[in-house]
Amino acid sequence: MAPGGIISKEMIESRVAFADYETATSNTEFRALPSRKTATSFGGNLGTSSTSDVQNLLECPVCMNLMCPPIYQARIHNACPTCRGELGNIRCLALEKVAESLELPCKYQIVGCPDIFPYYSKLKHEKNCKYRPYNCPYAGAECSVTGDIPLLVMHLKNDHKVDMHDGCTFNHRYVKSNPQEIDNATWMLTVFNCFGKQFCLHFEAFQLGMAPVFMAFLRFMGSEDEARQFSYSLEVGGNGRKLTWQGIPRSIRDSHRKVRDSQDGLIIQRNMALFFSGGDQQELKLKVSGRIWKEQ
Repeated sequence: MAPGGIISKEMIESRVAFADYETATSNTEFRALPSRKTATSFGGNLGTSSTSDVQNLLECPVCMNLMCPPIYQARIHNACPTCRGELGNIRCLALEKVAESLELPCKYQIVGCPDIFPYYSKLKHEKNCKYRPYNCPYAGAECSVTGDIPLLVMHLKNDHKVDMHDGCTFNHRYVKSNPQEIDNATWMLTVFNCFGKQFCLHFEAFQLGMAPVFMAFLRFMGSEDEARQFSYSLEVGGNGRKLTWQGIPRSIRDSHRKVRDSQDGLIIQRNMALFFSGGDQQELKLKVSGRIWKEQ
């Protein structure tokens, strides 16, 4: 048995929480990170205050984001956003040249990013910066909440009411009556605390081509590099037969839909799942057991 503890052998029952992927998104938004910072607030070594002054000039006075070429003198109803005076659609080449000469820190410097970039490379980097906030991993509705991992753990617990368990091994039972009527569904997310990290266990029903299937997979609450330090196995069976899967948990940087569509997990044909369920095969009673371990 892998180190890290073991969950109680009582199997936890989960029932379908959401059956429609197009459910309206959450209106709640958490922001663990500031959306923008001026150069003087980063504390980086940027030279004189004139650099900060130039950066301020390159911020849109309406949305406060940094402008990228082509930069025009006005793009809001052909009027100045400050005085509302009429302006033509005139490109400001001088300001574009000034922008090309700047080097600025990543806006996530405040949470650890040490890099400094040419002005026009900065925005591209920030879209993929490893210090950028994570999206909520909840699968039933496409939740819009973002933040760091501790914030998202509390959000999952308090707002989505997900099951939280300690341990690196688990037995989980998925139950549904009339499973033949379900083509697209998501069961309630379960989060496991293991090795001081959090892992999300997903279970979904969907159509793979023309075949109805169930799929179980694990996502890691952290970066891709951290996720590769772990492995996991899943097993499902009944009536003297079983299926097993072993893989590496995917980072929550990849959405649950992306992982599902890549088929990176334990896939069970619906007929096989009902066979494993036993009885008259009219009700899904599927036990999924699993184990998480850390690679040496």
